Amino acid sequence: MKNTLLGSLYLSLAASIWGGMYVVVKVVVDVIPPLELVWFRYVIAIFALLIIGVVTKQSWRIGKRDWLVLFMIGLIGNTISIVTQEVGTMLSTAQMGAIITSTTPAFMVLFARIILKEKITFKKAISIILATIGVCMIVGNANIDSSHQLGGVSLLVAALTWSLMSVLIKRVPEHYSQIVVTSYAILVAIALLTPFTINRLADLDFQAMMHPSIWGGLLYLGVISTACGFLLWNRGLQMLNASSGGLFFFFQPIVGTFLGWLLLGEQIGFSFWIGTLLIFMGVLLVIREE
Repeated sequence: MKNTLLGSLYLSLAASIWGGMYVVVKVVVDVIPPLELVWFRYVIAIFALLIIGVVTKQSWRIGKRDWLVLFMIGLIGNTISIVTQEVGTMLSTAQMGAIITSTTPAFMVLFARIILKEKITFKKAISIILATIGVCMIVGNANIDSSHQLGGVSLLVAALTWSLMSVLIKRVPEHYSQIVVTSYAILVAIALLTPFTINRLADLDFQAMMHPSIWGGLLYLGVISTACGFLLWNRGLQMLNASSGGLFFFFQPIVGTFLGWLLLGEQIGFSFWIGTLLIFMGVLLVIREE
């Protein structure tokens, strides 16, 4: 029970952190294009993780048979998913992003069934339905413009690949530190992205990047959203079933909508609170079943 509560807390915090990410990305991506933005996020994050790893005296040794799954996590989750997420956020609306990324838990249940042979119980099915209805109530009915279709496809790819990565995390032996696992996965992403970004960095407007909203946003995305968020998410998934853990992803649109109201002046109505209640009911079902 202790592991269930801790895992639930870690996943809730991670999803909440990522809920704030959409507001930050919307500001920063106007100055730094998506590919370069992801690269900067990871460079900042790896410094933060290495410092934490050295201070806490982590063992960086990984068994040969585990390198392949770490590479796949870095390629699928840290590279393809995050790049398509940033592109999708830039090309679409926040409302569309919340709707499409809310499919992540459903995909996680599917991948967990295929890869990990986890059972899809009645409670899990009901909890996902409740949470999905809650998300739809929060974000409302999106009028999808044709100009946003590419962004929608990009966000769907992001949801699929993030779901697959989250299930693959369960394949990593639990005795490895999540600081080490996250660091290696991010190093894979940096190695894959650097050839595509290194020649484009000179074209950036470094004067605009000196604005507090931009460098502050980079620090948030690198240290809080990437380093801390990934650590919390990966650790939480180790404590719960992958199909159950995915449900906590629904906290992301709750926080995103709330911050949009708080920081951007967007209006939220009675449906937001009903939707939030449905999501919490779905999460409570999962915790009780665990």
